[in-house]
Amino acid sequence: MAVYQRRTRVAAPLSEVWEFHSRVSGLEALTPGWMNLRVESVIGPDGDPDPGILETGSRIDASMRPFGVGPRQRWTSVITAREREDGSAYFRDEMEGGPFRHWEHTHRFFADGTETVVDDRVVYALPFGAVGEAVSRLARIGFEPMFRYRHRRTRALLE
Repeated sequence: MAVYQRRTRVAAPLSEVWEFHSRVSGLEALTPGWMNLRVESVIGPDGDPDPGILETGSRIDASMRPFGVGPRQRWTSVITAREREDGSAYFRDEMEGGPFRHWEHTHRFFADGTETVVDDRVVYALPFGAVGEAVSRLARIGFEPMFRYRHRRTRALLE
């Protein structure tokens, strides 16, 4: 499987960065407009709709239509891990249904004085078997502007 990773530094404390990323409103704020994201539903681990915090077991059903082209792509992701310790935190979402054969996105946060290092790591596999594997590194072309936007937007909103 292929891996994409991007790291940035945010001039904001870990507690604020973690809080922001722990809510579906953070996902919405960090998704570029050209993705045309629509969050269809969010269900907490206890079955309650629209939980305030995306805890382990939360399920997000969304759709997107990149650049307004083609049909909307459905995407279901589940928060499979979430932990905060002194000076660091992380959560992981995994795609249960969507355009990738495999998608595992780990969001890590590290306190560095009054700042926070944000690290996104995506392990993914494209569909179409051997053909998807052969071109999987090219997916970086699409990931790079999306994650660059996410990191710039995080800084703009929290600094």
